[in-house]
Amino acid sequence: MLSDEKRTMLPTEFIQKSAAIVGKDAVLQDPALMLPYTRGFRYGNSSAFAVILPGSLLELWRTAQLCAAADMIIIAQAANTGITGGSTPEGDYDRPVVILSMRRLKGIHLIKQATQAVALPGASLFELEDMLAEHHREPHSVIGSSCIGASIIGGICNNSGGALIQRGPAYTELSLYAQLNAQGELELHNELGIELGDSPEEILQNLENRRYQDSDIRSEDKAASDREYEQRVRDVDADSPSRFNNDGRRLYGASGSAGKLIVFAVRIDTFPKPEREQVFYIGTNHPQDLTDIRRHILQHFAELPVSGEYIHRGFFDLAERYGRDTFRIIDSFGTKRIPAFFALKNTVDRLCAKLPFMPRFFADRFTQCCMNLLPSHLPAFMRSYRERFEHHLILKMSDSGIEAARDYLSAFFREREGDFYACNQKEGDKAILHRFVIGGATGRYWQVHHKDVGDIMSLDIALKRNESQWFEQLPPELDAQIEKRLYCGHFFCHVMHQDYILKKGADAEAIKAQLLAFFDSRGAEYPAEHNVGHLYHAKAVLRAFYQSKDPCNALNPGIGKTPKGKHWTDCGC
Repeated sequence: MLSDEKRTMLPTEFIQKSAAIVGKDAVLQDPALMLPYTRGFRYGNSSAFAVILPGSLLELWRTAQLCAAADMIIIAQAANTGITGGSTPEGDYDRPVVILSMRRLKGIHLIKQATQAVALPGASLFELEDMLAEHHREPHSVIGSSCIGASIIGGICNNSGGALIQRGPAYTELSLYAQLNAQGELELHNELGIELGDSPEEILQNLENRRYQDSDIRSEDKAASDREYEQRVRDVDADSPSRFNNDGRRLYGASGSAGKLIVFAVRIDTFPKPEREQVFYIGTNHPQDLTDIRRHILQHFAELPVSGEYIHRGFFDLAERYGRDTFRIIDSFGTKRIPAFFALKNTVDRLCAKLPFMPRFFADRFTQCCMNLLPSHLPAFMRSYRERFEHHLILKMSDSGIEAARDYLSAFFREREGDFYACNQKEGDKAILHRFVIGGATGRYWQVHHKDVGDIMSLDIALKRNESQWFEQLPPELDAQIEKRLYCGHFFCHVMHQDYILKKGADAEAIKAQLLAFFDSRGAEYPAEHNVGHLYHAKAVLRAFYQSKDPCNALNPGIGKTPKGKHWTDCGC
């Protein structure tokens, strides 16, 4: 960030004018109050000149205009739940950084008999899921991202999601966004396919207040989801991954923009909820068994699985212990309580930061001590499978696919050493929930044991669709530097989430370079669905897309380790 000396040179008029637009209480400069916005969910912890929380789309537009006029860097931040730090500042910049938080900009409009939705910047996946329930429909993503309060627009901007095999990554070609042109002027682009007026003021106010009729909504040829994904994921012999962030096929407008645009709204498809669902829990000690199951189902089943989530025994154990609080909160109260839980933790962290005698990560460490006193929360069959099998697959089928899967698995395991278990609804929900608390469990483990271990490294890898050696075998010299290797993933899409906790004193950057080179040698792509953030280099296709959207390099500069300087120059930051 700017030095203190340079900060004093910044015009106070900016703060005054910002407060005039959004209100004094919605302009934050106190580092403690800015902490929930400057620190990422898992990665990223820098500082900003100010955090501004607009209360309307028009306030967002006017604040963004003010930032552009003042030559400020803008980081447009939705829910700040990403794990690669892409919506928080990182390191130093050549201009002051202003975070525009979208948290107050709630709103979802169901259109076209609830077959589509228009989402404003602060709308969460959970809110959409809850709203669609009465229409017997579902959003693109469920549980996973929704359980931590992730925003709909954040998922679109990062091409994230994909746990649901039939739906693919978050994607739309219908959006409303602001873009800085080469002259540094803010332009509003209405690509929603909805007639909302001519001026930015008209468009934004009419949208937010839903002052439009069904007749104003055009039936667009443009996609509001990845309509080609089912065909793509079924091609198990293809020598390329099914989905990854650097895929030029899925970079369009807001989709994949990663903060290089200010997105005001997206229009997305919704999906019919199955009449019946069944979870099959599969265990084996042989990775080839899961390979054979995946290939057969994708090639021969008329109805694709809803999801197919892999967990290795090591991650199973870690999540059982260090994801216990998140699991119990969701299991008892639903996902809607999770944002409040994180807000409370942020408050405790902020207060503890003011007390020099308080230990680091006090909130997490105290919570974990309490959780250690409680018994296991997992069903007995899961604990049994953990003892018997190293590799676990949670297969969720719907409607006609249920019987097809039951018959196939029964025949399959008559000749194999593994086994499968047909869960009742409660057991199935707990199995899936266990998979999705894994994301936070690694961070909790590190916070509790940070004095004894090295850095934590979370990578999401898109393996080739024809990859048979999917279970990682690292070179011995690399493996020797890693304390824990933790694996899970969206198995049918061949997207693997791989967390590495390094040994104390290990060189994280050197190990990361070796890991990425290892993935390169296997033809894998990375990142698969969490975007580059500040952890990965944006490859050529992605970098070109970013540069085309933000020629001034004033919106989230440095993303994907790109230059931070104005007009894409290297500022040495």
